[in-house]
Parts: sequence; structure tokens; C-alpha cells
Amino acid sequence: MRPAVVLLSGGIDSTTTLAIALAEGYEAYALSFNYGQRHQIETDAARCVAKSLGAKEHRIAKIDLRVFGGSALTDDIAVPKQRSQTEIAHGIPITYVPARNTIFLAYALAWAEVIPANDIFLGVNAIDYSGYPDCRPEFIEAFENLANLGTKAGVQGRRFQIHTPLIKFSKADIIRKGVELGVDFSVTHSCYDPTPEGFACGECDSCLLRLKGFREAGLKDPTRYVTK
Repeated sequence: MRPAVVLLSGGIDSTTTLAIALAEGYEAYALSFNYGQRHQIETDAARCVAKSLGAKEHRIAKIDLRVFGGSALTDDIAVPKQRSQTEIAHGIPITYVPARNTIFLAYALAWAEVIPANDIFLGVNAIDYSGYPDCRPEFIEAFENLANLGTKAGVQGRRFQIHTPLIKFSKADIIRKGVELGVDFSVTHSCYDPTPEGFACGECDSCLLRLKGFREAGLKDPTRYVTK
């Protein structure tokens, strides 16, 4: 089996991406991050996902993006709630974490050099998403070029490839694909601002996109939401 590093947040997109990598015959090395985000529920979910799907190995890298702040996920800034689909689809929201995917991919690339693996999977999509610039195809292409220019493995002839199997999927398409591959979405987590008990708020952009995806897929979302 070919080894691959799979970035795993514990959400719908990265979980489905891990399932796809496994279905394609890769030996998956899942990589998550404790980066100073608002809660640790995300990393707990990633652990559950990696175990339930059968990743070869799962590591959680500790970094602290709170030293820079600038995001509602890493700073003392309120998470936007109850935004319309039009508002979500336009502009870059305050939940954007500066250079996050660039940093995460750099860590994935470092581990890929060591394993060694030529393939890195990332669950970004450019349809039902929050307008983050580091989820676009042109960013992925640029990073792949960087990976092959700036590493020992690259200059010695290995060729890194960044796989983004969900890049053109809607959230409903992603959910359907996950169900097809046997993903248990009850162990995933999407909310930007959950309660201490782990209940999703149901009002942040991520919750709204998740709910929209399940609704359009004709399925019930198994996440526990705060009762209003």
C-alpha cells in the first residue's frame, strides 16, 4: 500500500477525504493540529475519526497560532452567527485563520518526507465553503509546486502530489460520498463555537453549511445541537 499523509480536522470534509484515501488503497497517516483554537472538541473528534476509519497512524501536532491572533478561532473575537447564505458566500470572514492551510500543509509535507510518502490529502472544497483563500485550486497548485521545489525529496527526484478530491463537491455531495464510504458522521465535529458540553451552536457559518448539506442530501444530521 502507498502511504499518504491526510490532514484531519475531525469535520465532514476531512473525514470524507480520509475515507476516500483509504478507499483508493492508500495507507493513511492522519495529521491533526492543536493550534490554539477555541476548543479541543475538534481534536477529540479527529481521534475518533482516525480510529473509526482505520488510519495507519494519527498524530496531533501542537502549535500556537494565538501568538498572532487575528481570527475568531484564535483570538478574543466573537464568532459570527446567523449569517445568510449570501453573506457566507461573499468575502473572507473573521473565522479565517491567517495562513492556516499553508502552515498545515507545510507540516504534512515535512512528515511526508520522513515517512516517506509522495501523496498528501486535503479536504478543501471551493463550492459550499466560507470564502477562505487557502481553499482555492490555484493555492493548492502553487503549494504543490513549492513542495517539489523546496524539499530534499523534491530535488532528488521524488514528486509530491496534493490531492483535493472534494474541491468541486458541494457539502451535500461530500456527505453523500461519506455515507457511500461508510463514514459515521456522528463522530465528526464542525461547530466553531460549541458549548463546554460539546453541543454545536447551530448558528455559526460552519454549522449552517453543515445543516444545509445534510438537508440537501436528504439526511438527518447526527450532531447534537443546542436546543433553542
